[in-house]
Amino acid sequence: MKYLILLFITTTMVSCLSSDDKDPINVDPIDYTTINEEEIKTYLTANDLESQTTASGLHYIIENQGDGVKPSASSNVTVIYKGYFLDGTVFDQNTAGLAIGLNQVIKGWTEGIQLFNEGGKGILLVPSHLAYGSFNYNGIPGGSVLIFDIELKSVN
Repeated sequence: MKYLILLFITTTMVSCLSSDDKDPINVDPIDYTTINEEEIKTYLTANDLESQTTASGLHYIIENQGDGVKPSASSNVTVIYKGYFLDGTVFDQNTAGLAIGLNQVIKGWTEGIQLFNEGGKGILLVPSHLAYGSFNYNGIPGGSVLIFDIELKSVN
């Protein structure tokens, strides 16, 4: 009898849920492409910077091209970097050098690191569709533009 009552209560609760309730697992992603582009342009203007832009929407600034080997999308590289938001808040950095495969990182890094030769230095301004998208990820708010100061130490 108590199982029947439990089943009745559960069924009643489920049927009373509004169709407007948001299930975080089934929420549609938001396209931040246009918003991010405006945010990047505002940042560049405010900081008196000029960037180049790839077809995917990645903005980059090459401060030093480097003169070594150029990596491919599947290369393992060692990179010194600092990652921060448009407001300057640092969310990650590695000053010792991180060895990682370019097929194991966000799309913005896979594409952007290939623009440098070994020994190169510059800045990647990564819109959310080339990073973590419209959802929060490990302390990075969904829809965030990510900026990386990059130094490509080596192609391993």
